[in-house]
This record gives sequence, structure tokens and C-alpha cells, in this order.
Amino acid sequence: MLKIVTVVGARPQIIKAAALSRAIRNSFSDQIEEIIIHTGQHYDANMSQVFFEELGIPNPHINLNIGSASHGKQTAQMIQEIEKVLLTEKPDFIVLYGDTNSTLAGAIAASKIHIPIVHIEAGLRSFNKSMPEEINRIMCDHASTLLFVPTATGIKNLEREGFSTTNKAPYSSDHQGVFHCGDIMFDNLVHFSEMAGQKTDIMHSLHLQENDFVLCTIHRDNNTDSPERLNQIISAMCYIEENLHLKIVIPLHPRTSKIIESNLPEDLYNRLKSNKNIHLIPPVSYLEMIMLEKNSFLVLTDSGGVQKEAYFFKKPLVVARPETEWVEIIENGAGIIADADELKIIESVKYFSEAGELDFPNVFGNGHAAEFICRTMLEHRT
Repeated sequence: MLKIVTVVGARPQIIKAAALSRAIRNSFSDQIEEIIIHTGQHYDANMSQVFFEELGIPNPHINLNIGSASHGKQTAQMIQEIEKVLLTEKPDFIVLYGDTNSTLAGAIAASKIHIPIVHIEAGLRSFNKSMPEEINRIMCDHASTLLFVPTATGIKNLEREGFSTTNKAPYSSDHQGVFHCGDIMFDNLVHFSEMAGQKTDIMHSLHLQENDFVLCTIHRDNNTDSPERLNQIISAMCYIEENLHLKIVIPLHPRTSKIIESNLPEDLYNRLKSNKNIHLIPPVSYLEMIMLEKNSFLVLTDSGGVQKEAYFFKKPLVVARPETEWVEIIENGAGIIADADELKIIESVKYFSEAGELDFPNVFGNGHAAEFICRTMLEHRT
């Protein structure tokens, strides 16, 4: 029996882990034992527990309950606690997702005691090392034994950094196995897309119609903590509702909700709050998010995961960052990088409102990445 320890901490990781857990349960239950550690990085029930329940993920075997803290303190506590679990469980692999502090902590803890690392969503690069996520993903990639890459661009990024994509087994952290597997998030959308319409009523509760609203998600520190950048994004949203007559739906990350009032000028804050067609709502469940994405006219976001989901549902995308890891979306003309620039955000929405039909070629795989990952781990355990 192959034993793996899966580390999750943030909402996107919980969603990605659903695909792997489902594949194990449906096809590999007699071959793979999975132990799930939740670091507690996202500790709010709306950002965490609801996803375990809704997506049918087994409850974490271990919850470290570390919660919010500075990057250094939070990561250090995670390293210490993850190491304890690894020493007790002695897994064949630790499975890490994406680019959060939980990812970095798992990579450091495992590499120090020689537990082979599986990194899912390897090879992604924003080429902006001022982002904590960029440092996390680079360090995890370089410590990993098996790297599962969602896109052809990710493979090229690794090759530029000196990784060989033609290595043969046996693999190690000095002789990595690099695999182009498609995107595990696509697995979930294929699985949950139809279910979302049956199990949620968010469209009805918000009085929304298909293609009559912009879905906006903003959570990155450099947007929420910068009054100037937040001002530009919110001003653009207000303009779009008032002049382009598109409703706006903004699910607010708990942290964003706390600071939005203090970081906006009073007149803009009042303009935002008084507009009945701008819906400031609490964090939504995964199935609710799917329904909002599927039915929106356009998505504005600084989230990497939401960028991909917009593309999966063939929705125009405006990226509220100066760069993106998902360059294929931009290259295919389905997205525009607008950063936190009010004028460019508005111009981008206007462009897509007049652009007609867009092209969304398949660049994210066949919806079976999780099964491929399971088979590969089984084949290459040491």
C-alpha cells in the first residue's frame, strides 16, 4: 500500500485535493492510503470547512490550527508541526499543491528528513519575485522528486531553470521526474459543473441573469493593502455598473472585508455600498462560485485559480495583476492584463463587450489529471 500525506491549508488547495481524494476513493482505494493534514492557513469556516463538506473530501486526519500570522512565524510553525506528522507516519510521498505558505512549509519539512515530494501545479511562474507565492513555488519545485505540470508553458519554464524533462526513473530530488499531466482543477469542473446548478440557488437569491454581471474577486495583499490600487479597482467597478449597466458581484475574502472601508475614500466607499447593483457578499462555496463563473459575462480577478476557471467556462478575463502564470489565456485572446489600472480595466471590459465570439482552445488537459498522478506515484515509489 502506497502511503501519502497530503498537505492543504488554503481554499484553492482544498479544492484541488478533492480531485485527488476522489480519484483515490474511486479507483485506487486498495493501493493508496491518503492522510490529510490541514495547516489551518485558511481557518474561517466559509473559506475552509464548507469545502470539505461540499466536495466530499475526507475530513483532515490532522488539523494543525495554525491560523494567521506573519509569513515567517506562520511558516515556521507549519514546518515544525508537519515534520512531527511525517516522522510519525513515514509516508512514501508528501503531496503539495500550488504556492502557499503551507506548500513551502511542507517542502522544507519533507526535504530535511528525505521524504520524497510530489508537487502538483509545478512549473508555474509569474516572474515576479516580490510575490510570496513565486518564491514558494520555485523553492517547492527545486526540492521535489515528482513534478506534475498543468501546461506546456510550465514545462518550458522548468526547462529554462535547468530541469530535464527527459529523465528516466528512478527519480529523486536530484533527478526529478517532470510530467505534463493537465490541470487538476479542470478535473473538478468537469465533475462538479452539472451538480452546481442542482445544489445552489445563488443566481436566484441575488436576482441575477445569465451574462448580465461581472464577477470580481480581489484578495492579494498588493491590491487589498494598497489604498491606491484598491481605489482604482473599486472605482472601475462602480463605473462599469453605472455606465455599462452590468451588475457586479464581489465575494469578499474575510481579510478584504475588514480593510475595505479603511482603505477607500469615504465618498467611494459610500458610492460602493449604496449601489444596489453591486453585490458585496460573503465568501461563497465552491459550487456557488462555479455557478457565478458559468453565468457571468466577464470575470475580473487577481486569483490564479479563478483565472483558469473563467477560461474553462469560456468567459472573458481581466487580470487585476501586472502579470499572470496562465499566459495561455492571454495569448489566446481570452484575457487582458489590466493590473490595478482603472482606465485599463474599464477599456478591457468595453473591449470584450464588443469583441464577439472568443476562442478557447483546450490547453488544460482532459479532466483526468488526478488519475494520471495516482498511477505515476504508484509506478515510481521508492
